[in-house]
Amino acid sequence: MDDDTYEQIELQKTWVGEDSIPYLQDGMKVVIEMHDDRPIGLNLPDQVTVTVAETEPTVKGQTASSSYKPAMADNGVRIMIPPYMSAGERIIVDTSTGEYVRRAE
Repeated sequence: MDDDTYEQIELQKTWVGEDSIPYLQDGMKVVIEMHDDRPIGLNLPDQVTVTVAETEPTVKGQTASSSYKPAMADNGVRIMIPPYMSAGERIIVDTSTGEYVRRAE
């Protein structure tokens, strides 16, 4: 929805792209580039906050310097997170690479 005119803009899933769809969230502000009233580009925020839905259990004594472990975010994206993190934690993910950035506050 356009914040100024409240006009609804509908985009096809195929146009948005399979890589971008999981990162879309209700109320998220995105930039849609237009030319002659037709969308030509979609820019997501650089980072989004997601919740770790499932991952391997935390092993006592592991630190941030250890290798990362696989996890599934609540948006269905697989991501590598630090070994000390567990399910239910909110994290920030880079939308262009799909990589863990840091723990959300």
